[in-house]
Amino acid sequence: MNRTTLFLLVLSMLAACGDGTDTDARQAADQDNKTGEVGAMTAKPQGPVSIDYRIIGTPILGQSLAIDLEVTSTIGPQAITLSYRVNDSTAMEFMESQPAETTIAASSDEGPSLQQVRLVPLREGRLFLNVSASVEIDGGTVSTSMAIPIEVGTAVRQIEENGVITTDEDGNPIHALPASEN
Repeated sequence: MNRTTLFLLVLSMLAACGDGTDTDARQAADQDNKTGEVGAMTAKPQGPVSIDYRIIGTPILGQSLAIDLEVTSTIGPQAITLSYRVNDSTAMEFMESQPAETTIAASSDEGPSLQQVRLVPLREGRLFLNVSASVEIDGGTVSTSMAIPIEVGTAVRQIEENGVITTDEDGNPIHALPASEN
């Protein structure tokens, strides 16, 4: 497991746990569940930045592709730093005019900020654009990351099996994966 994967795993675990500020709401919801009453629902934990995307057009090998991003800070009007990364430079590259990082100034309205990323697919298959959004807070920097899947070409996708599927004594499937040599 590389450092980036470990970081994303820890980040998602922390997001799932919440920040502890909604303890009273959780306790009230738990009490309502115990008494059978319908009460207020607790909010789903989320990252500091919400990122929505839309791929413009059909991704075609060797042709420029635009992806629109809608970025919203969930912690108030803050400047947001966006970073773009492609893991495999032989699969996809950024247009020459596309910066790898940009900063969106804090806005006074609550609406999303719009950004566009332009890149060129260099091979067919499922490719990924990694987008990270960071916000400075009093205690440091908080981030949200996501991988945007991009399907290039019309080739039929074949699922590659990895590992061995067995069952336990209760009949539940167990997927045993081989150890990584990294």
